[in-house]
Amino acid sequence: MGHVYLIIAVIEEVIATSAFKVSDEFSKLIPTIIVFIWNGIAFYLLTLVFMTISLGTVYALWSGLVIYLVVLIGAFYYNQSLDLPAILELV
Repeated sequence: MGHVYLIIAVIEEVIATSAFKVSDEFSKLIPTIIVFIWNGIAFYLLTLVFMTISLGTVYALWSGLVIYLVVLIGAFYYNQSLDLPAILELV
């Protein structure tokens, strides 16, 4: 069950991180609420993940997946360009 919680936590963190962009430095209420609630959900789920998966494994999967997915959202949803160094860092 830990892996399921980890996948859900990654998705929640990606949603929260993506909401940072549209919150305009926490000046817009709905995106700001999304940031805090979804981060809370993600961190709660991580506490459940740590019961069955080791810290190093969780952190490696968590950080890698979140970074990769946020970059993809930035590129395709927010039309942010990826230069060659950024692409190479993802590979």
